[in-house]
Amino acid sequence: MGGKGGGGRKMAAAAAGGGGSIGGGARRRVPVTLRVPVLLLAAALVVRVSAVEVYTPKELFVENGTEAKLPCTFTSSEVISSAASVSWSFQPEGASKLMSFFYYSGGKSYAGKDIPFKDRITWAGDLNKKDASINIANMQFLDNGTYTCDVKNPPDIVVKPGEIRLRVVERDNLPLFPIGLVVGIAIGAISGVILLITIIVCVVYRKKNSKKHYSGDPDIDARLGM
Repeated sequence: MGGKGGGGRKMAAAAAGGGGSIGGGARRRVPVTLRVPVLLLAAALVVRVSAVEVYTPKELFVENGTEAKLPCTFTSSEVISSAASVSWSFQPEGASKLMSFFYYSGGKSYAGKDIPFKDRITWAGDLNKKDASINIANMQFLDNGTYTCDVKNPPDIVVKPGEIRLRVVERDNLPLFPIGLVVGIAIGAISGVILLITIIVCVVYRKKNSKKHYSGDPDIDARLGM
């Protein structure tokens, strides 16, 4: 009897232990009905980040000793806030270092200290009109280089700042047309000539080919001069 009683107790303990194991597994598993709301909540917490698009001319020619306006405009899906800011950087021609020389935010502008045109910079933009342009007076040949316009309008971020390759030339030596425009016109003219030659060749070839396969009335051909 004692043996049987002991066996019974062992079986009960084993059953109880198994039941505890099963119960523990059930506690660790999250029901499907609870997982769906959790996923929806996580998706709702994802912050949408859009981009500020910055637009500048690729190249700009300025006469020596004159004032230059460096155009910079932008688009943003967010309302322009007091946290919006503009920063301009300059990389002198032939140099590898980029220096920040101008910062604008909250209606105030700040010029860099160790820059060649510190006292010649003025703000010429209007953030409410999405304009981040600046003016640089008395342009010098040392001002040749690449100018970078960077705009931030949180939470929008800039994907790629705008860059202007600026060239200072002697007075009365400004090119009549931008180099990019001249190159574009030349490429368009060449493409047009090639297209015209191709059309003429195709027309001549088709005319000769149609005559080769023509079998008509000799009398009619003689009258038509064929």
